[in-house]
Amino acid sequence: VQLQASGGGLVQAGGSLRLSCAASGSGFTINAMGWYRQAPGKQRESVAQVTNGGYGDIANYADSVQGRFTCSMDYAKKTVYLQMSSLKPEDTAVYFCNLRWRYYGRTFEREDWGQGTLVTVSS
Repeated sequence: VQLQASGGGLVQAGGSLRLSCAASGSGFTINAMGWYRQAPGKQRESVAQVTNGGYGDIANYADSVQGRFTCSMDYAKKTVYLQMSSLKPEDTAVYFCNLRWRYYGRTFEREDWGQGTLVTVSS
């Protein structure tokens, strides 16, 4: 399984961006997909995750982005999106998509990371 992220760029404070991350491959099911970020000099932190709850998705957000970011999944396209609004300079970071998955019929969960896409928010 490979991940390809896109959508980063430069935006002014208050603006919006949408990140996408598509998983390639077959024969697997998605347990969860989401986004982490790492700002210069800081540790990587979780931003938003969508978990496949069986009866519906469960979305979790970091407190710092709650109400401004929306994470959603398109299972048919194996793609996760992060719609970011009301962006702030402190949102500047490299954003990494994360996938937790398993092969059909297996219970062991695997994890993969995308290559990272830079989001820069100017003040």
